[in-house]
Amino acid sequence: MIVRIMGEGQVKVADSHFTELNKLDDDLLAEMESGDGEGFRRTLCALLEAVRRLGEPLPDDALEPSELILPAEDASLDDVREMLSDDGLIPG
Repeated sequence: MIVRIMGEGQVKVADSHFTELNKLDDDLLAEMESGDGEGFRRTLCALLEAVRRLGEPLPDDALEPSELILPAEDASLDDVREMLSDDGLIPG
């Protein structure tokens, strides 16, 4: 799956890693729903770091369609709320 991190670029992540990413996404959704800004920031950073660690960056000139778009690390809670579906950032 091709994942775009806004402001950074695209990363190819194997489907086998989505269990780990979905756990972080579930945590992020719960923190957003409860208004836990500190937990939200920590989990968003952990989610993005996991994508970077588990994925393979695509060249800057690659024009692959992104199947998943994640917010930038400095995105606000409100910014991310606008991006969410009922399943979180990563569809189940």
